[in-house]
Amino acid sequence: MDEQDFQQDSHSSAEAVSPDVRQLDRHEWWLWGFAVTVTLVLTVGIISLTFTGLHPQQEDAHSFDLKEWVRRLAGLVAARDQLFQLISENAADMIAVVASDGRRLYNSPAYQKILGYSQEELKATSSLEQIHPNDRQRVLEAAEKARCTGRGERLEYRIRHKDGSWRILESTATAIRNAKGETERLVIVNRDVTERKRAEELLAHSALHDRLTNLPNRALFLDRLQHSVTLSRRHSNYKFAVLFIDIDEFKVFNDSLGRVAGDDLLIQIGRRLTASLRGIDTISRSQVVTEDSEQLIDDTLARVGGDEFTVLLEDIRDPSDAIRVAERIQNRLTIPLLANGQEIVVAASIGIALSTTPGTEAEDLLRDAEIAMYRAKRAGKARCEVFDVAMYAHAVKRLKLETDLRKGLELGEFRVFYQPIVSLESGKIAGFEALSRWQRAGELVMPGEFITVADETGLILPMNRALLREACQQLRSWHFQFPSEPALAISANITAKQFAQPDLAKEIGLILSQTGLDPHSLQLEITETITMADAERAGYVLSELKALGVGLGIDDFGTGYSSLSRLRRFPIDTLKIDRTFISNLGSDSENGEIVRIIIMLAHNLGLKVVAEGTETEEQLKYLKQLDCEMAQGYFFSKPADQETISKLLAGNHKDITATTRLGSVWWRMVPFES
Repeated sequence: MDEQDFQQDSHSSAEAVSPDVRQLDRHEWWLWGFAVTVTLVLTVGIISLTFTGLHPQQEDAHSFDLKEWVRRLAGLVAARDQLFQLISENAADMIAVVASDGRRLYNSPAYQKILGYSQEELKATSSLEQIHPNDRQRVLEAAEKARCTGRGERLEYRIRHKDGSWRILESTATAIRNAKGETERLVIVNRDVTERKRAEELLAHSALHDRLTNLPNRALFLDRLQHSVTLSRRHSNYKFAVLFIDIDEFKVFNDSLGRVAGDDLLIQIGRRLTASLRGIDTISRSQVVTEDSEQLIDDTLARVGGDEFTVLLEDIRDPSDAIRVAERIQNRLTIPLLANGQEIVVAASIGIALSTTPGTEAEDLLRDAEIAMYRAKRAGKARCEVFDVAMYAHAVKRLKLETDLRKGLELGEFRVFYQPIVSLESGKIAGFEALSRWQRAGELVMPGEFITVADETGLILPMNRALLREACQQLRSWHFQFPSEPALAISANITAKQFAQPDLAKEIGLILSQTGLDPHSLQLEITETITMADAERAGYVLSELKALGVGLGIDDFGTGYSSLSRLRRFPIDTLKIDRTFISNLGSDSENGEIVRIIIMLAHNLGLKVVAEGTETEEQLKYLKQLDCEMAQGYFFSKPADQETISKLLAGNHKDITATTRLGSVWWRMVPFES
């Protein structure tokens, strides 16, 4: 509420100000209390003087005392005026008095202290001139309400400081009425709450924005997304899209560069994304203004956690608009960023969810976009995918599978199956590969149906830990039951998540110690893709594992991007040729030549070779001609449980040339011994 000039005597000022004492700070209450006491005493004195005049016979006896008493009361009146002046001039709040016609009557000195205006400057300006244009109507309405009801409501509004900045005042008005009940003036108490409001706004901002990038967080993004959902229901032609952006392999950058550099990289990515969204697609998109919004929010970028960002594209015409924006973002991210003095090129997988699906809420659309993003990652990363209904059905199925996997681990439903690895020189079983099988509700689930989900969720870690422990225990038992020279060996795969564990060697060493298995009987297989992803770290981890005494092999060789010359830097013992090369042996001369060269170069490096996926006698003969040491595949045996393998080992001392059926598995045995 604005202030007015003061043009009446101090008695009028005191009369006007006194009713609003409740707005002053606590340290001023004793002054007001004293003033009220003086007023009451003065009133009682006047009443007493009036009644004394009704008894003339007592006038002579008391006239001297009465005159003296009145004189003293007059002194108290003067003191009261000085007291009110003292209160108003020293009050921390700004006190103003305005006449019923809006004239300025009084402004306390606090106005100059807080807003910088002198009394003369205030007198020379309109009462509304310093108030923010957007707040003036509310101020006028509050003043009118105070005049009509006697007391106004608490009001916050902006007022211009002399230096041009805006301050926020909290104001309350009280009406002063005459004997007829008419409002003669308003007493207004204004308090500067600018710093408090700034603190509140800062807290509100922090609650709705990401601390690192200062972008909207998940809560604010969902609020704005829900606004778009509501708008699309009211206007059938209004369409929008949600983009879910995940930076590919960001954990690699974070681990190699350090957390501080990783955070700086996220800040730069946020800025790059922001710059990519400002002003793009203005030709293909038009703004819609509705009755419940002054202006639609433009493209909204948010960081929803880690290296994940989301974008709300408002009022698009066609799904292709969202795809075009996603592709533009990916192109902008290919421009190198600078971190720790190094140029870093990042890529992103982007999922897109459109508002065309009926009955969706904000959380649903964000979930759909995230599902599409994961599909983009599985399809090869650095690409975008659009969500569809079939994708949702797949996501629901995957979620159920993940839930069942966790329950299966708790219930111990996973079994270890063993597939023989045969020495082609001696015809003996040289060892086995340990493989996971899931016995769920009486049904045997194959690895292809659950290994990917287990790896993505991290469940592969406890799963493979349990597999390795059980396989080592079983092999130790077979060593006692079926001794041989050399002793049977067991092979187990090491996944990318396992390989990334800093204590992998310690964990495997503990399992060997607990099971009592000779480390030389254990072979760990790592794919060449994992090995070459970070060659320096891979060399360090493989050296740690080799120090345990275990054997090391490269699995699925030929499907990655390594070369034998690069692999010679690692302490490996065996190469396992991928089944895709073995399957065409004999029928594809070019494929056969590739296998021959791999075997020849491996032998030159002192490595043994295992041919995976051997299924025919023709393939077996070809591998023998190439001096391949070992083979594994359905020609010898499908993977089987420990009971079946125990029977196989028990009868393997005989010369078995016929096809034998054990349980539900067909075994084709060549002359070999345990």
